[in-house]
Amino acid sequence: MSRRERRKQEIRDRMIEAAVDLFEAQGVGATRVAEIAERADVANKTFFNHFPSKQHLLDEISRRGLDQLLVDLEDARKHACTTRERVHYFFEHLAANAAEVGPMHRDLLTTMIQVSASDDAGEGEQTRKLHDAFGAIVRDGLASGDLSQRHSPETFTEMLMGAFYVLMFNWANLDHYPLRERALESARFLGDAMTISEEERP
Repeated sequence: MSRRERRKQEIRDRMIEAAVDLFEAQGVGATRVAEIAERADVANKTFFNHFPSKQHLLDEISRRGLDQLLVDLEDARKHACTTRERVHYFFEHLAANAAEVGPMHRDLLTTMIQVSASDDAGEGEQTRKLHDAFGAIVRDGLASGDLSQRHSPETFTEMLMGAFYVLMFNWANLDHYPLRERALESARFLGDAMTISEEERP
C-alpha cells in the first residue's frame, strides 16, 4: 500500500477499535457516532468519509469477526487429528471466545450472522466461505477414513453450520444461555453422528 493508503487504513482501524471499546462498555445501541469519533480522535466528517453510517461500521466489524471465525476453523483442522477432535476443538473455542468478549457483543454477533447470510451484492459470499470452511473438516474426515457413510458429506457440512448458527443465535438472544454447556454437548452429538460406529468398522 502507498503511504496515503496506509494512513487511511490506520484511521479506519482506530475507529473500529474505538467503536468496539465503546460497544463493550455501553452497548451498541447506546453508542453514538460522535462518541466513536471522539474516542478515535477524528472529526465526525472523517468518520462518515469511511463509513456512511454506524451500521456500515457494524458490518465491517462483523466481517472481521467472520474472518476470525474462518481462522478458528482452520486452527481446528490443524490442532486435532480426528473429525471428533476437530469438531470438539472448534466448538470449545467458540464458547471460550464468546465468554471472553462478553454479553455486550451480542448486538455485534447478531449483525455478524446477518452479514454472513449475504454480501453487498446479495450473493452470500460469506455463507459460501463458511460452508467451505466447515466442509473442509468433513473432507478431512473423508480423507482419514473416520467419517461415517450413513449420510452424505453435504449433510454433515450443513449439520456443522446449523449447530454453529443455533448456538450463536441462542447466545445472542437468550439471557443466561449456557453456551459452553450447549456447545460441548453439540460437539459430542456431532461427533457421534459424523464418525463411524463400531458396526461400520472393518
